[in-house]
This record gives sequence, C-alpha cells and structure tokens, in this order.
Amino acid sequence: GKTITVNFYNVDNKIMLVDLPGYGFAKRPESEKKRWSALTDGYFTNNPNADLLCLVLQLVDSRVGLTRDDEMMVDFLNQSQIPDAIVATKVDKLNKTEREKNLAALASHKLIKLGTPIIPFSSLKNIFYIF
Repeated sequence: GKTITVNFYNVDNKIMLVDLPGYGFAKRPESEKKRWSALTDGYFTNNPNADLLCLVLQLVDSRVGLTRDDEMMVDFLNQSQIPDAIVATKVDKLNKTEREKNLAALASHKLIKLGTPIIPFSSLKNIFYIF
C-alpha cells in the first residue's frame, strides 16, 4: 500500500496492529517522504507506550533486498532491542531459484540477527511461510 499516516487496528481488543508509513519506492515529493519518516521516527522515539511493542514486521521487496533505508531501520531495531521479523514481499514475481537465492541473501545479511524470521509473502498467490 501507500500508507501516509499512522493507522491503528484493534483486533478483538487483544492486540493492536499499527501500520506505519513506508519510505522506499513511493513516487512522492521528498518533503512528503521526510514527513512520513518523521511520523515513523516519532512513533518509536516519542511513544509513551513503546515498552508495549512486541514485534515489528518490516516489509522488504524480495526482488530488491534491503535498501539503505531498510538497513537503517534494521540497525535502529537492533540497537533498540525491539523484536522484529522481515516480511519478504512480492515473492510471486521471482522464480524458485531467484526466490531461494534472495531469501538466503536476506537471512545472511550482516545486519539481520541470526534467528530473525524471514517470512516470504505474496498476496496475489497466497504464499506465506517462515524461511
């Protein structure tokens, strides 16, 4: 999607999902991207409930791998000791060989902590599993 605000989803009063603006490939003016970055940064650094965060799912295009912005986010999550998992999106656009190669590259990236779940995902082809 093209999330431009912080969106909260209450799931059965048991868990709150929070969708934050992305930063990657959106074709938007730089000023708008900076505003999104400030929203995301503020969520983590000025959130009085930050201690309740139990998991961050970082969406990464499986065809591209970690971008510089992704690396900055992974590094921030590592330093903040916030549990995270990588959701490798658009895996349907890769053949099996490319998919396995790109997932292995993600899992072995120098910033990805050993044991971090890598979750290949495709909404179009209903692909979802833990790598």
